[in-house]
Amino acid sequence: MTRQAVAAGVSALALLAGAPAIAEIKIGATLAVTGPAAFLGDPEAKTLEMLVEELNANGGIDGEEVELVLYDDGGDPNKARTFATRLIEEDEVVAVIGGSTTGATMAMAPLFADYEIPFISLAGAVVIIDPVQEYVFKTPHTDRMACEKIFADITARGLTKVGMISGTGGFGASMREQCLDVAGAAGVEIVADETYGPNDSDMTPQLTNIAGTDGVEAVVNPGFGQGPAVVTRNYAQLGLEMPFYQSHGVASDEFIKLAGDAAEGVRLPATPLLIPDQLAEDDVQRQPVQDYIAAYEAAYGEKPSTFGGYAYDAFHLLTHAIREAGAEDPAAIRDAIEAIEGHAGVTGVYSFTPEDHMGLDLSAFRILEIKDGGWTPVEQ
Repeated sequence: MTRQAVAAGVSALALLAGAPAIAEIKIGATLAVTGPAAFLGDPEAKTLEMLVEELNANGGIDGEEVELVLYDDGGDPNKARTFATRLIEEDEVVAVIGGSTTGATMAMAPLFADYEIPFISLAGAVVIIDPVQEYVFKTPHTDRMACEKIFADITARGLTKVGMISGTGGFGASMREQCLDVAGAAGVEIVADETYGPNDSDMTPQLTNIAGTDGVEAVVNPGFGQGPAVVTRNYAQLGLEMPFYQSHGVASDEFIKLAGDAAEGVRLPATPLLIPDQLAEDDVQRQPVQDYIAAYEAAYGEKPSTFGGYAYDAFHLLTHAIREAGAEDPAAIRDAIEAIEGHAGVTGVYSFTPEDHMGLDLSAFRILEIKDGGWTPVEQ
């Protein structure tokens, strides 16, 4: 299946029978399947394709098949907006999942308000849902929540003075602002504030500045992509021993591979998808986490990522809403999403309200520490 342009997710049974697939319900998606943010968009696309095939093989939604119309925007906001327009005007979808990055999401968001089409974003920044936009929802935790969760762990260790080194890309810059904003209320003082660009290959000067700052007790690195792995390796090369925190933007096994042994001891907020075998029997997320992992491994022969998990939750939230509202009226689907309460996904337990279009609280985050090349939950 080619996902460079459009990929239609259709009934596997219909294909096997040689009959033309009749899609009754069209769901749109535009994702960074290729390009620098492909580590986000590729598992998101694979997850949506897998879920559509699985859903149709089991009768679709109330007997109606679902067609996934998927575009690859490469993380480019302009392309994302163009594809979103096409999804709405030409493909006539009832809802859209997508926006692997905050930039792509924000470029598209006004369209969904104009056309009254529900949209579930897979990007992290708090600006996506604060202030609330009537037709825009999101499944990942916000960068603001990540700051609050990290700072809570830092203060629980009896520390208060923090140095930050942030990426200047959309996610890193947004999380930096959020951390600066919530630090005081969290009981934390930011005593050093350094940044690095997306193409920087050595962050030792910034880390040296932080290490030389009087009183600094812990370091936080807002960012995603390869930059945080470079920072982590530089941190170890300098022999720094202060507690070191990364963001949920690098919560994947790939980060450990990129950072190598230097990742040992790093802490970050993440979803339970990274610790499926360490979840309690009565944890409400245990079953969806294990179901997703089993299905993804069967389909693709590899473990899913937390980023694919955002798409997993978005799809289940959307299909639940379509079942509740029917597929004829996008506004009714929007209302049904907003009414969802207590939905246990792989990212957290979602309860939306008119004032909250993310539906998660801090309990959805688990603080994990990298030990012996793997993930270990931190007791809190």
